[in-house]
Amino acid sequence: MRQEFFVSRGTLFVISAPSGTGKTTILKRVMAEVPGLSFSVSHTTRAPRAGEENGVDYHFVDAGRFAAMREAGAFLEWAEVHGNFYGTSLEAVEAGLAGGTDIVLDIDVQGCRQVRAAAPDAVTLFIVPPSWEELERRLAGRGTDAADTVRLRLANARREMADADRYDFVVVNDDLERAVAAVKAVVVAERCRHRRDAVGLPLAIPRP
Repeated sequence: MRQEFFVSRGTLFVISAPSGTGKTTILKRVMAEVPGLSFSVSHTTRAPRAGEENGVDYHFVDAGRFAAMREAGAFLEWAEVHGNFYGTSLEAVEAGLAGGTDIVLDIDVQGCRQVRAAAPDAVTLFIVPPSWEELERRLAGRGTDAADTVRLRLANARREMADADRYDFVVVNDDLERAVAAVKAVVVAERCRHRRDAVGLPLAIPRP
């Protein structure tokens, strides 16, 4: 019979990337393949895109509701991105971590700065494209944004990339399989370190 020696507090993972880098695809793979991860569903004022579900992809709220939550201190972090507001529920994140669940936040660099200030033990990971040319090709190839919007996203990406060296880990998405494997490796390594700290290692390794 398996016995748990301790229940540790969960780890908070923060993942950021410029728009068009492939972060959403990577995260979906990682969430599906690594057990015990919980995705934090953000609140946003932007309109749902085709196929998105309320409460699954985002909690879609109007600007008034978002402002009221922000004023009440309901967000661990919040930011305005491309003219829309996004925020992470403080209550939901704290409940998950306290119960030993590892939480994944998909937020931008503005939000990550706030999380670092509130939770300095959070593990931060930044995903970058292999080149600016490839990022532009991906954004233009999606066919969902006007040319002006693509240019705005590229300009924002340059600003966001300036924060990359502040993250604990940087993963280049030049190959999806390698990028997914790298993110999974970070999660596994951080779990091992977190559990080591929780039980006060170093522990003696039993000899055969």
